[in-house]
Amino acid sequence: MQAWLGLGLSYTLSLWGTQAFPAMRPVSIRQWSPWGLLLCLLCCSCLGAPSPSTAPEKRPGSQGLRFRLAGFPRKPFEGRVEIQQAGEWGTICDDDFTLQAAHVLCRELGFTEATGWTHSAKYGPGTGRIWLDNLSCSGTEQSVTECASRGWGNSDCTHDEDAGVICKDQRLPGFSDSNVIEVEQHLQVEEVRLRPAVGRGRRPLPVTEGLVEVRLPDGWLQVCDKGWSAHNSHVVCGMLGFPSEKRVNTAFYRLLAQRQQHSFGLHGVACVGTEAHLSLCSLEFYRANDTTRCPGGAPAVVSCVPGPLYAVSSGQKKQQQSKPQGETRVRLKGGAHPGEGRVEVLKASTWGTVCDRKWDLQAASVVCRELGFGSAREALSGARMGQGMGAIHLSEVRCSGQEPSLWKCPHKNITAEDCSHSRDAGVRCNLPYTGVETKIRLSGGRSRHEGRVEVQIGEAGSLRWGLICGDDWGTLEAMVVCRQLGLGYANHGLQETWYWDSGNTTEVVMSGVRCTGSELSLDQCAHHGAHIACKRTGTRFTAGVICSETASDLLLHSALVQETAYIEDRPLHMLYCAAEENCLARSARSAPWPYGHRRLLRFSSQIHNLGRADFRPKAGRHSWVWHECHGHYHSMDIFTHYDILTPNGTKVAEGHKASFCLEDTECQEDVAKRYECANFGEQGITVGCWDLYRHDIDCQWIDITDVRPGNYILQVVINPNFEVAESDFTNNAMKCNCKYDGHRIWVHNCHIGDAFSEEANRRFERYPGQTSNQIV
Repeated sequence: MQAWLGLGLSYTLSLWGTQAFPAMRPVSIRQWSPWGLLLCLLCCSCLGAPSPSTAPEKRPGSQGLRFRLAGFPRKPFEGRVEIQQAGEWGTICDDDFTLQAAHVLCRELGFTEATGWTHSAKYGPGTGRIWLDNLSCSGTEQSVTECASRGWGNSDCTHDEDAGVICKDQRLPGFSDSNVIEVEQHLQVEEVRLRPAVGRGRRPLPVTEGLVEVRLPDGWLQVCDKGWSAHNSHVVCGMLGFPSEKRVNTAFYRLLAQRQQHSFGLHGVACVGTEAHLSLCSLEFYRANDTTRCPGGAPAVVSCVPGPLYAVSSGQKKQQQSKPQGETRVRLKGGAHPGEGRVEVLKASTWGTVCDRKWDLQAASVVCRELGFGSAREALSGARMGQGMGAIHLSEVRCSGQEPSLWKCPHKNITAEDCSHSRDAGVRCNLPYTGVETKIRLSGGRSRHEGRVEVQIGEAGSLRWGLICGDDWGTLEAMVVCRQLGLGYANHGLQETWYWDSGNTTEVVMSGVRCTGSELSLDQCAHHGAHIACKRTGTRFTAGVICSETASDLLLHSALVQETAYIEDRPLHMLYCAAEENCLARSARSAPWPYGHRRLLRFSSQIHNLGRADFRPKAGRHSWVWHECHGHYHSMDIFTHYDILTPNGTKVAEGHKASFCLEDTECQEDVAKRYECANFGEQGITVGCWDLYRHDIDCQWIDITDVRPGNYILQVVINPNFEVAESDFTNNAMKCNCKYDGHRIWVHNCHIGDAFSEEANRRFERYPGQTSNQIV
């Protein structure tokens, strides 16, 4: 009897605490007074305690709350999270929001788990109350009410900080949708295109002018041009990957529209011009029973201006060339695809990153349009495109979306204590459709990310596929292929592909391909043209690639080179091993061994991996070379070049560094070491770690015995032969000014090759060694 009463009491108290009084929780029986206890027992007796075997399962804490996903653009399993509390809908602030909180909310919405979450109102700002702030969940809670927060309705956020979730598209078994209300179930604008009204099929891609069409369940439909404005055109062009719009000959298109049939699906479009997507504008859909659509109107027509990368006609190119060509003050680094990357800005002739605090689509769109792309598809936070090094120039950037440059947006200057590179902001921009991916393909590989490269040649009606000669094919060429196919970075560029079946394609149609690595498609690279010259014939010696969505990115700590540089006169009898590994100048061969000495410029090099994949040697352990003298394996014959250059670029001294041992010397606080050379271990550099070559180890020098006094440039280049793929090769070189008087050397102004502005680099190379800040 006592057990039955205890069960009934526990159930009733739980039911009252969660349904009648949502803010209350079940309480212990010991907290009740005798009269309260008697009252509860009478209630249990009157109401009757339900049998545990037949009682419906309750999710404690969520009764009285309703959940929904909202916002545009989105899919059914993602969106801004909204909660109905006390009959009023509200949102959740993104402060302290984590993936664990997203897991709990996705289960409340009927999905199995979360795959991600968004911040800064990615799906648009909500309205009404902000119900939860500083939400902290472990991920195992049955309800969001079990998570810690500042309390219901207690928030210091704005709706620009509304949180969203991306749930796994898999429903909980037996979940009832009665608690999940999908708002805005009416039609959504997800895709927009321009359809050329004349010359269809003959115009080159990308299409920059035509009728605006939106994709709806009934197919592609036109938009009524009544009330159409330049702001609307600006938004459409941004979605299609173009930075701006221009006036169009509406009279011509209206005359043309009179001779054609049209199907309208949208009208009343009214954009402000700062929206990143047409669905964020005010608009109306025609109903199915609307018999008269767009009376007296015509299809909306838009003409867009392409950015410099996508100008195809001579008129477009002249328009781009007529614009003032000042040096850009914003750039993207570390992205796998065009129009994406970590945002870096130029300040005081030095490049630095942007903190992601308050980073949103409006600011990201300003960056994208400034660089010649469309509006932003995504504003990235948390160093999603890899961490930068050096200064962080901007924080809390607040753009309206109309600014011509990120520097015109209100922002805060920042100090090192305010933000870290783990919060570097990034963007993904909308790009024009060019169709370049249809002109190339991979065949024979185990997955779509690898295979023998085949290119399409010929004119319409006589197109055919052919192979590429593997002579001199390397990482830079493979990078272009992977970019053209939208497959990210190149892991390897292969000159032999005998292990991949070539199928029916056996003709070699391209040879002598040489790329810089920055081209958007292979036809922009130099090659032999129609004349095919291939040293090794046969399909086994044709080009192949292996692509990857991530890559490493090595960067030398330039300040350490400057701090540790010094001169040593080292006796020849201590340099036998170094001579065996070719670490001395040629004149050392005729030196009076073991007498005499060599003058060495020594310094430490600390090489960081700031990319999104580990840096691994190209060769496997089976092909590493053992060097008995130093007692180690070389996994890369040439890992670093050290050079002393004159102001005009002439090399007067050189050194090289084989990869004595690629390992994780130290790592960031939250990163574990993975590579260690001891006991023939695996070699590499983990993301977030660095390999340190101290100044006092063999070959960590340049032999300057034969260098005359003067002003020079010290240059260090990592991975100089591009043996291992990286996301960015432009930051692999480091340069320093140095002045040598025959006894001492001054080393100063050390910097990564792309860390300065173009003008600062010109000044650097014009006056090497003229100022000094270090005497060694």
